[in-house]
Amino acid sequence: MFIQTEETPNPATMKFLPGREVMVQGTLEITDAKGASNSPLAEALFGVEGVRGVFLAREFITVTKSPEKDWPVLKPAILTAIMDHFTANRPVVTLGTEAAHAPLPANEDESAVVKQIREILDMKVRPAVAQDGGDITFQSYEDGVVYLHLKGSCAGCPSSTMTLKAGIENMLKHYIPEVKEVRQMR
Repeated sequence: MFIQTEETPNPATMKFLPGREVMVQGTLEITDAKGASNSPLAEALFGVEGVRGVFLAREFITVTKSPEKDWPVLKPAILTAIMDHFTANRPVVTLGTEAAHAPLPANEDESAVVKQIREILDMKVRPAVAQDGGDITFQSYEDGVVYLHLKGSCAGCPSSTMTLKAGIENMLKHYIPEVKEVRQMR
C-alpha cells in the first residue's frame, strides 16, 4: 500500500491519501481522542502522540498535530497507523456512524437563495477546499448572512478568514445578490 502525503495551507495539518476510499459518504471530524470511539481508524491515529485532530473524507485523511510536535517525527507513525488499519481490513467507522455525518440534505422548504448557496458551495467551493484537506459545510442563511462550518485543514488555518471573505463571500455575492456576508460557525 502506498500512501501519498500533501502539505496543506495550514501548517498544523497534513493530508494523507491512502489511494482508496476512506468514507463512503459525508465527512467525519474528530477533535479529540474521546470522540474517536466510533472510528477505529481515528482511534489508531489518536494513539500516535501529538495527534490533536482527525478529519475523514471520501478519499483522504487530514491529521492535525499539536504545536510542539514536528511533521518529520509524526509522519512515519501516522503512515504506519493508516497502513496497518487498511491492511487489516478494519472499518473506518462503526456501523451507522457514516450516515450520521453525511452533509445535511436540502430541505424541500428551503428558499431559492438557500438552494443556490448550497449548489455553489457543492459545485465550486467544496471541491477546491477538499484539495487542501478540508471541507466547508452550509449551516444556515439569515438576513443576508451565510453561516458556514470549516472542517479539517480549514479549521484553524491562518488563511481561513481570507478564504471565507475574499473567496467564498465574493463568489456568493457575485452569483446571489441577496448574500451580504459570510461568517464562520464556531
